[in-house]
Amino acid sequence: MSSPAQPEVPAPLANLKIQYTKIFINNEWYDSVSGKKFPVFNPATEEVICHVEEGDKADVDKAVKAARQAFQIGSPWRTMDASERGRLLFKLADLVERDRLLLTTMESMNSGRLFTQSYTIDFEIIIKGLKYCAAWADKIHGQTIPSDGDIFTYTKREPIGVCGQIIPWNGPLLMFIWKIGPALSCGNTVIVKPAEQTPLTALHMASLIKEAGFPPGVVNVVPGYGPTAGAAISSHMDIDKVSFTGSTEVGKLITEAAGKSNLKRVTLELGGKSPCIVFADADLDNAVEFAHQGVFYHQGQICVAASRLFVEESIYDEFVKRSVERAKKYVLGNPLNLGINQGPQIDKEQHDKILQLIESGKKEGAKLELGGGRWGNKGYFVQPTVFSNVTDDMRIAKEEIFGPVQQIMKFKSIDDVIKRANNTSYGLAAGVFTKDLDKAITLSSALQAGIVWVNCYLALSVQCPFGGFKMSGNGREMGESGIYEYTELKTVAMKISQKNS
Repeated sequence: MSSPAQPEVPAPLANLKIQYTKIFINNEWYDSVSGKKFPVFNPATEEVICHVEEGDKADVDKAVKAARQAFQIGSPWRTMDASERGRLLFKLADLVERDRLLLTTMESMNSGRLFTQSYTIDFEIIIKGLKYCAAWADKIHGQTIPSDGDIFTYTKREPIGVCGQIIPWNGPLLMFIWKIGPALSCGNTVIVKPAEQTPLTALHMASLIKEAGFPPGVVNVVPGYGPTAGAAISSHMDIDKVSFTGSTEVGKLITEAAGKSNLKRVTLELGGKSPCIVFADADLDNAVEFAHQGVFYHQGQICVAASRLFVEESIYDEFVKRSVERAKKYVLGNPLNLGINQGPQIDKEQHDKILQLIESGKKEGAKLELGGGRWGNKGYFVQPTVFSNVTDDMRIAKEEIFGPVQQIMKFKSIDDVIKRANNTSYGLAAGVFTKDLDKAITLSSALQAGIVWVNCYLALSVQCPFGGFKMSGNGREMGESGIYEYTELKTVAMKISQKNS
């Protein structure tokens, strides 16, 4: 995910003041209709950062009205040139870059993301993502079709309309960009519901959207809880599409609500239990490092985590030994501090769930090689944990842990490992490590996953579509496919006097 030339990392902002805590509708800031607020925490210290207005159904209704008005035929947004939509997104990218230090400090404080990684790796993808979407705005073309008879037929891609976008806590700023970028590029209007744990960067982004010059109602941000604000978006009769990134469990609820309401379009990027397969002929140092990053990156809080690691039996013991040595190098602590390798989990609920799953691994007979418990007395920290002798029937081999827990399993043959790798309800990502081209192609074709990484892991580019098979979701984000997810394809057939070609 990183590039060779990273910017020099400054110190995070000291004593950051949170400026935006209200609901953003129609380019204005509002208190919640109910008058309620909710606390936002720093997971490294367990302290309250601030209180944010708690949106629910009434606030979502207000936001939808604003978004619908902005999408009306003849509105400034609908009549704007596509190239001008692109210019506004480029302007937004410039403003995001200007506020880089503020946004990354806020992201780190609110989500536990390592400040150094947020400032470098995340921001590179964020800026590239916005500019990628900006450049697409005037390149969303239809086709002319040689239909039968004296008929002139063409297609056009039109914006879907009002889009609800529900984003997760594990990459709040990046996911905000990945949601609004394609939607706005195509000419939709949006209501964004950030995760209740991490609403702060989304609210700052709302201020930048207004500063960039987007018309009122094009982007609305309603912080709140899933069962209230999120459910109101999913079941709203005047929202045309909902896009959600998060757990498979919630994805099912959103799909059900969409079906029971107005059959709104749905795209989902959900959970995973991604296999990472290491053959004996692989470059061992490379495989150990990528497999390690694949599961420990961002405290394991990534949907594509390489959380089912299959290692060929002849190199198994050596691989386990090297993996343990690699995980021992971690320095835990406040993610705002330089020199820290691992920050906290997002909240107490996730922290406790991870520790419970670790305990289940111990009870079910996996060998605990490293870690296995809480770290420190304050903050939601979990020790880097490595299990060996893991079998497919254990909970840690089946359930999405979303924490810094590596489970290493043994395999004997290609046929065996393909069958075991695909024996899951998920299908988001997979990794294959081998120097044998035939094995690489065979596995890449056989694995049921939306993205397969060969001799690397976490290689994400905004130009490439991203999404899952099976219960890891449907639809794609980013890339050309991700842009088209925010369009409806219309066919126009026109009678003419005579067809000449």
